[in-house]
Amino acid sequence: MADKLERYRDKRDPSRTPEPIPEQPPETGGDDTFVIQEHHARSLHWDLRLERDGVLASWAIPKGLPEDPETNHLAVHTEDHPMEYATFEGEIPRGEYGGGTMTIWDRGTYETEKWSDREVKVILRGERARGRFVLFQTHGKNWMIHRMDPRQTDPLPELAPMTPVTRTRSPKNAEDYSFEFAWGGRRTLVPIEGGRTTVPLLRPLAEGFGSRTAVLDGELVTMSGTEIFIAYDLLYDDGRSLVAEPYLRRRAALEALEIAGPRWQTAPAWRGQPGPVRQAARDQGLPGVVGKRLDSPYEEGESKSWILIPSTP
Repeated sequence: MADKLERYRDKRDPSRTPEPIPEQPPETGGDDTFVIQEHHARSLHWDLRLERDGVLASWAIPKGLPEDPETNHLAVHTEDHPMEYATFEGEIPRGEYGGGTMTIWDRGTYETEKWSDREVKVILRGERARGRFVLFQTHGKNWMIHRMDPRQTDPLPELAPMTPVTRTRSPKNAEDYSFEFAWGGRRTLVPIEGGRTTVPLLRPLAEGFGSRTAVLDGELVTMSGTEIFIAYDLLYDDGRSLVAEPYLRRRAALEALEIAGPRWQTAPAWRGQPGPVRQAARDQGLPGVVGKRLDSPYEEGESKSWILIPSTP
């Protein structure tokens, strides 16, 4: 009988990697275990593994499971893995095959609806991955994965940025506003999906998001000769649109992301303090402050819910 793990063993040195490398041939189990591992290797991807005849049939999915049945994702069929891999997490040394950090993104049980050499239909029952999916081989060696269920999440919003109206004075009901610096940078909406983004500067930030999908609103600002991204709003988070939510909730969700790094940060904000913030903006040579109504949804284009107050009269 052929050793289903021969390719797996040939690619790994047990003295150099913490991955499980069993010496005994696999034993047939219940064919109902699945695991999805988030793999920060040379390129971020997710590994879907389905128990089949004593091993884990495996596909590397660069963008993760598709949320939208209208969009298929690439699924690269890789070598079978041992069942012990269903619980593996760890650091594969750089330079070794698959070098990088491996963590379990989700695991659970699954039901097989069809299994052939070119098509695999399954129902996943995990904490994060649930629903009907089909993996199918295209021309050549490529595979794709398709969601068969209706979309489970809100679509990513495609919006024009919300902009403030200019006023010379602070609002009388200042306690109903949050005040931030007006940075004078380049306004940028940042979509993050599958650990990737279209903004080159923020690719390392996006990779750190893993499978979490988001749309950030902020500005690219040059400080001391270095361009950084300052995030000050969150329009989409982990499958849910936030544009109809009040600013106060969007701000709390943004702060929960803890965006902080050498080239990106969360904009500071102060509730009900236009005077001190305006003076600080003036001292730092910034163009002004922006007051944002705490109860305002995100509106495309110019909105009276956001007020720009110049640093100088």
